[in-house]
Formats: sequence, structure tokens, C-alpha cells
Amino acid sequence: MFKKFAAEALGISDIGVIVGPEDYSKVDADDYLFSEDGEQIFFLIKSKKDEYCFTNLALIHVDGDSAVSSKRSIRRYDYASHLITGVSIETAGTLDMDIELKFNLDATQFSIDVKKNFIEQLKDIYKALISIGRQQRRDATCRDNALRALEATASVHKLNIAPDGGSLTTQFNALLAALNTAVLDTHTRRDFSDVFAKYIHN
Repeated sequence: MFKKFAAEALGISDIGVIVGPEDYSKVDADDYLFSEDGEQIFFLIKSKKDEYCFTNLALIHVDGDSAVSSKRSIRRYDYASHLITGVSIETAGTLDMDIELKFNLDATQFSIDVKKNFIEQLKDIYKALISIGRQQRRDATCRDNALRALEATASVHKLNIAPDGGSLTTQFNALLAALNTAVLDTHTRRDFSDVFAKYIHN
């Protein structure tokens, strides 16, 4: 009841609006944060039936069937496992009421209509998404390089020129631990708080 009242108070229509930080606690997406893991909202677009919640860890899409239905589908797209590409803004014409933010998360395409008076705020999320996508592509290259390094190390062992020092099991476990650290931790960034803090000014 309270959240429906908050939505009306925010003046929400079919075209999305940018919700300010003071109202983050009033939106549906707030209920689906992993706040226990330090997740927080940095940018939120709300229309009458949808919410697009950009956190430091993921995009949370609260997808409504229609403007008059209370049914919602909650979809989560973690940045660690969904590559951001194709980020663009389509600005409004003279008679248009809205502008469009477009981007892809892997194969899922998003096209979000936002009231044109929010153009400056939309530029902020545009920059943040492009920056996240760049880091994701860099991480992917680093993970590929880690796998190539492992293959090269395996070739050295096949040639029987590996240095002495411990059993094969010990060496295998050390290599596996190093690879897991490189692929899953060092080169798979999960938290983009600093990127959002740098570009989001709402």
C-alpha cells in the first residue's frame, strides 16, 4: 500500500522517471537487494509498470505485466556474469516526450523510455554503463590470458623440463589455486561502486 502511494507521489507515468536517492526505500526493487553483502542502489528508473535498478553489483529489473496489474517478475543481471554492450542514448525530437536508453546484457536487450527532462541524469548512467563494459572486456581478456598461461605451463611439464619441488599433486593444486584466484577473483570484478560514485551525480 505504502509503495503504491509512493509511486503516485513520484508522478510516475508510462514513460520512466529518475528516482532520487531519498526515495530508494519506497521502490519495489529495494526489497530484492543483497544488502547483507553490501549491495546498494546507485541509479533507478521507474515507470508505471517497470523498475530498472542499477546497483553496485547488478541490474535488478522489476518487470510488470501491465500498468494496472500488481503482478511482477524480478530479474537479476549480475555484472560479474552479464556483459554490457551496445550502450546508447536516443535523444528526443522537438515533439517527443521521451528519450531512450539502450543497452544489452549478453543477449537481453533493453530499451528504456525516460522523460526528456532527465537527459542530464541519463548521461550519467550512460557513462557508467560504458565504463563497466570496458572493464568487463578487459577482465575477459585477462581470463583468456590466464588460461593460455596454464596451457603453456602444462606444455613445460609434458616436455619434462618442469623445475623440481614437490609432488605432481602439490604442483597441480598450486596451479589450480592460482588459476581460480586469477579467473574468479582478480579478473572477475563484481563490485562497481567506484564507477557509479564517479559518474552518478543525482
